[in-house]
Amino acid sequence: MTAELPLEQVRTLLAVVDEGTFDGAAAVLHVTPSAVSQRVKALEQRTGRVLLQRTKPVRPTESGAVLVRYARQLARLERDAWGELGLSGAGEPTRVSVAVNADSLATWFLPALTRVAGLCFELHREDEDHTAALLREGLVMAAVTTAADPVPGCTVRPLGRMRYLPVGTPEFTAAHLGGRPLPEALSGTPVVLFDRKDDFQDAFVRRLGRASAGPLRHLVPTSEGFLDAVAAGLGWGMVPEVQARPLLAEGRLVLLAPEEWMDATLYWQQWKLDSPALAALAEAVTATAAEALRH
Repeated sequence: MTAELPLEQVRTLLAVVDEGTFDGAAAVLHVTPSAVSQRVKALEQRTGRVLLQRTKPVRPTESGAVLVRYARQLARLERDAWGELGLSGAGEPTRVSVAVNADSLATWFLPALTRVAGLCFELHREDEDHTAALLREGLVMAAVTTAADPVPGCTVRPLGRMRYLPVGTPEFTAAHLGGRPLPEALSGTPVVLFDRKDDFQDAFVRRLGRASAGPLRHLVPTSEGFLDAVAAGLGWGMVPEVQARPLLAEGRLVLLAPEEWMDATLYWQQWKLDSPALAALAEAVTATAAEALRH
């Protein structure tokens, strides 16, 4: 017989993960830290799994992430039900949490949100190759991701391809690349990366036949800052086409390889729930992506 999951214990687990500490969860739930600890231990005994990593902040284990996702989905369904009954509380807005990569956030994603009325958005910025992990951990309800395979309990639909162009300033290009074969030049030339997870520039160089981009690496963890760093001549980088085109037209940037580019195929993944809020957001995102991305 399958053991039931007491809602009080599941909600307590979610509060601990959201607040990061047992004390923080106790304050939110208006109970003692001891009561929070007892509820979590009882849930671990009931499931026979360790659900939390007792770190600072507290993190869910793989099993804990399953229950965190379950708890968030219950909360979403509960809010939707109250809303349909006209009992949504004291003006509390419907909140939707979404993971989105920085380049989408800086270019096409925000206009999608303006197409949806009455929702409050909580955006989590993460690399597109890692946004699905936030879905898997139950931290967000939906994500823009490069993962084509659905996270368990989620649906997936294609959005389109975001094109990136290898660019640098004319001065930088003349100083570092002039007269040298491009693969050899890029393997020893200053490069701009978004962060330590960013593999896009290395992937481009690997496609040209070299192991990786150069060792002199500038880390600039915002989409706008990344573009500014390349335009300032700190290094070359793979810049979203929509951001690069105006600077190319002005002559402030040049293409390092006119016939080369990299495409990131993006997908929309969301919880498999009959939620009006999620459905409305999905329609807005896919409609905006159809206008902004390549297909």
